[in-house]
Amino acid sequence: MRRSRRILLLSAYRADSHAWWADWLQSAFPDVDWQVLELPGRHFRWRIRGNPLSWLEPMEAALANADAVLATSMVDLATLRGLFPALTRIPNLYYFHENQFAYPTRAQQIRSLEPQMVQLYGALAADEVLFNSQWNRDSFLAGVDALLERMPDAVPKALSARLAAKSQVIPVPLKPIKLNGAIVRDEQLIVWNHRWEYDKAPEVFAEALELLAKRGVDFRLALLGSRPVTTPHALMTIQTQFDPVIVANAHLPRADYERTLSQAAIAVSTAIHEFQGLAMLEAASAGAVPLVPDTLVYPEHFALAYRYQASNTQALAERLAHWLDRERPKAPDVSAWEPAILTPQWAKALGI
Repeated sequence: MRRSRRILLLSAYRADSHAWWADWLQSAFPDVDWQVLELPGRHFRWRIRGNPLSWLEPMEAALANADAVLATSMVDLATLRGLFPALTRIPNLYYFHENQFAYPTRAQQIRSLEPQMVQLYGALAADEVLFNSQWNRDSFLAGVDALLERMPDAVPKALSARLAAKSQVIPVPLKPIKLNGAIVRDEQLIVWNHRWEYDKAPEVFAEALELLAKRGVDFRLALLGSRPVTTPHALMTIQTQFDPVIVANAHLPRADYERTLSQAAIAVSTAIHEFQGLAMLEAASAGAVPLVPDTLVYPEHFALAYRYQASNTQALAERLAHWLDRERPKAPDVSAWEPAILTPQWAKALGI
């Protein structure tokens, strides 16, 4: 009897889309003998550099008889291949949920070179490099070029071209949202369904809401998404100023989250970091009209009618006012990111 294909899945930062992706792969391909090593999504700098040490003991057993390895770009694949030579004898796939070359830094924060080098060496060591969007791929390759241009000497030529030649784009599939005909859409409901972190620029959202209120535009708010232990200033401002019109204010369980998206008229992003943008794709799949900055990954996903000038609070407020008071486009078709479309692409990449 032929044994199942055994794939070693390495995810060094189990959080958000990383977790959904890993779980989806295992459910989408149940005939694969998955050997999974994951680490919790916290302590970023330790995770991206220390995962070979964290896996020093379990790796040998997990690697036994593996036919391929699929590692996220949080994994120090080059170091693992040195510690466990058996990895070099099977296909190595390296998947970029994000890349450290295009990740925004906080004010007065110095960008660290080390995470970038981990990802560069990992991509070089891999047999194939996968990205969740064209923007992710392009910004990584551009970042590699920019980094090497700063180096004083002994820099290899055409390194980004070598990486591009063995790369392809395969997105993380959407979590399907089944629309319930009994749910009534609230035509004045604006939803925010992102993490309340600096890289999502919630202060831009707060400022746009203030401008909207000054115009006398009626709206309601659903404030979703995870939030840190200390409430961000932007969230506190919104809660204080707009408490009477807030209909949801929590990181909701999945069923409640989907129901709220299905009720919303408009979903807003003000992100300064987005490599795939699953939150806005999910909102669109639920029928909410996405309003996104004209930058990052968003031009790949949404036509110009759904985009506003990035970081322009006035432009965001004006578009919201127009959509709430007059007319807005229909939610775009995002079926290209559904599992039915992407499963065959993943099967081919994994050799299944």
